[in-house]
Formats: sequence, C-alpha cells, structure tokens
Amino acid sequence: MRLTRPALAAPLAMPLTVLPLTVLLVAGCLGAAGGCAAPREGGPSIQVAAGPVLDSAGATIEVVAGAALVDTPLHIRVSGLRPAQRVSVQARITDGRNVEWQAGGSYSADRSGLLDLDHRAPCPGAYAGVDGMGLLWSMTPAPGYPEGTRFDPPRARVQLRLAVRSGERTIATRTVTRRWFAEGVTRRSLDPVADGLAGELYLPPAGSPRHSGVLLVGGAEGGRSREYDAALLASHGHPALALAYFGERGLPATLRDVPLEYFATAARRLAAEPAVAADGIVIDGASRGAEAALLTAQDHPDLVRGVILRSPSSDVHPGNPGPGVAWTRQGRPVPPGPIPVDRVAAPVLAIAGEADGVWDSARMAGQLMLRLDGAGVTARHRVLSYAEAGHAAGASPYLPGSAAVTDPISRLPVDPGGTPAGNAAAQVQSWAETLAFLDGTGRS
Repeated sequence: MRLTRPALAAPLAMPLTVLPLTVLLVAGCLGAAGGCAAPREGGPSIQVAAGPVLDSAGATIEVVAGAALVDTPLHIRVSGLRPAQRVSVQARITDGRNVEWQAGGSYSADRSGLLDLDHRAPCPGAYAGVDGMGLLWSMTPAPGYPEGTRFDPPRARVQLRLAVRSGERTIATRTVTRRWFAEGVTRRSLDPVADGLAGELYLPPAGSPRHSGVLLVGGAEGGRSREYDAALLASHGHPALALAYFGERGLPATLRDVPLEYFATAARRLAAEPAVAADGIVIDGASRGAEAALLTAQDHPDLVRGVILRSPSSDVHPGNPGPGVAWTRQGRPVPPGPIPVDRVAAPVLAIAGEADGVWDSARMAGQLMLRLDGAGVTARHRVLSYAEAGHAAGASPYLPGSAAVTDPISRLPVDPGGTPAGNAAAQVQSWAETLAFLDGTGRS
C-alpha cells in the first residue's frame, strides 16, 4: 500500500498556443502588487474605491491556453496599463441552467504596465494568493440565487467572459471559449431499451491510437452525471462511457437492487469498441459508484485492467432509500459490509479529501489499501490524500465548486467539505494523476 499526500504542483504541461479571442476587461483602483492575506469577505463582487482614473484606453488581453479544453489552464495577461496601475478583473460564466457565476479581484500592474494573473495576487479578491486560474474555481452564484446552488456545466462549451474596468469605464472585452471535447470526438447516446445500457459514449477522433477504455460510474445523484468527464477523457485519447445505473427509464428508479452484472455488461460493451486497446477496461467510480467499481473488479478480474476510486467508502452501504440493498449479484442481495478485494488483479488509484464532509473517504481509502495488502494483491495500489479537500477532491479541474452535494445515503444536500482553494488544488493534481494512470494502463 502507498499513501500519498501530494505536493500540490502545477497542472499537466501541454503545448501552448495563443487564442485569437475577444475578452471583457475592467480596470479599477484597488489591489496591491503582492496581494492580500485573505479574500474579501462577502464574495466576488469588487467595489471600486474612489480615486483618480488613469488613462489606459490601450489595454489589451493576451489569452494563452493548451488546447481550449475545460481541463487545461489559461494564462491571462493584461498589457497596455500604466506602471503599477490597479485594476479590477472580473470573470463570469452562465451555466447550463442559466445561473450566472462570477468572481472578481483587484490587481496591480507591474512597473512595465503588465498584469500577468499567473504572477499577481488579488487584493481584495474572490481568492487569496497567486493563482492564474483562481478567477474560475472561486466563482460563486451571482446575488439573488439560493444558497447551495450547484454548478450545472453547459453542454459542449463554456463561455468565459472576462472583464477589466478603470473606475467606471470598461476598457477591453474578451470571451474565451472552453470546450468539453476536442475536434473529432464523437458522442453516442445509449438507451436501455435499444442498447441494454443507459449512458453517453464518447470516442476519440478516428485514427487515434488505441487506448484503454474508461467506464465512468457516478454516485447517489444518479443519471449520466459523469458525461463531462467522459468527453474530456475521449479528448485525451481514451474511449469513455458515462454510465447511468438508476434514475432513468428502463433502470431501477432508485439506488436499490441494481444488478452488478449490469456494470460488467457495460464494460464488455465498451471493450468491444475498435478504439479500445485489447487489454481491458479501467472502471472509475465516484462516491457510491466506487462501491460498484470495486465490486466489479472483484467479480471480473479478467475484464477490469484498472480501478479509480474517487471519495470512496470501504464498505458496501444499504440501498437508497432503505430498507433494502443497493446491489444484487446473480439475483441475490449483496449485504452491507466490508468490500472484498481478494480477487482484484488491477492497479487501484484512490483519491480522497481529508476534509470530506460527506464521509471519511481518506480514512476509508486507507482501509481499502490495507485490505488489498492483506489479501496479497500485488498490483500497485495507492491513495492520493489531500488535507484541505473535501468530497469533490477528484472532480475535473478549473470549474466553480458547489456549496452542496447529494449525500450518498440520505440523498439530501450536504456540505461536501474542504476549502475552495484546497479542492481546486486537489482537482488539478488528481486529474493529472488520473491521466497518467490511464496512460500507464495500456495503449496500442
């Protein structure tokens, strides 16, 4: 067993190209070159203090990105400012339910009149310290939306609107398009009546090298909740199926009496895709879905080549709502209790936050590793444990966090735990570790 508390490093390195995009920049008179010790109380709205408005009508923004995918970092610079000029930069996204998300901060240009968000901290701002992507992950709903509003990703692309004002005057604008899938990626919806499965299948562009396929299993929220992860993974070359296993037509209405054979059928269906390498499937389960992932690896060691567990439990939990069981095997109930692992033959990567507000996933992930050790499992298994992250430690990066998630037992909204900065840092690194793990499981 290996328990790792990673040093939170920079995200995955990728080739950089300058995007010819249009941005909204708003420059104000607050902030400091070195930034503040803590974010401003009360959210991202920045009130610009009275003071002289300096002429910066020639301000422009350069946006540099890896591939314009949602999981790649942007590098944002504002040029054409006056030396040491203080500017207020804001960012906005409209999500899939038309909820407006926003963040902002006041910054100071350097002596040459350049503001580089990779090197300057806001003062005040929605986040503290230097973080070039801080304006994205620190977003919260605009005033007027109820507490606990969840970010619902817009389909296909995220339109990021950036802004800088000088006093009350807007001096430049850009809209940055962030995409869920790369050019050439295809999507196919699977229907339980026609296909025997419910889910969204994403395939890499035609002619791509064959890679391991990834079966994505969500948690107590039900439905096709891992679809956006599937789109990103296909963009990185991995055929991916975001599987629904309850809460849809033709499936159990709730997380009760779900046949484990259904997951094996889905894995075989994915393995049959020509784009999938011949050496098996990686199953990636989040929260309650981690139970299904590990049970499938236990039952089908010949089929499952790798296992990723995000905020897992070490036990099988009851059905939801109870009474009853969540899972069946060959028509018989799988009773609650420790998840057996003695037949697991695949490498296992667990991702957990030590501040998980849903359940103690870091401790239980450690228990799973000890159980694998005790069973004599020789395939590599390890935990990535993040001290200030919560239940969302393993989510895809650079998106607004949600103030509430669905409790995997009660299905009521609960605080997922962790700090916004802790969750964001964990997501960046755990996503890079995910891609490295998948790249190590096979390609042809």
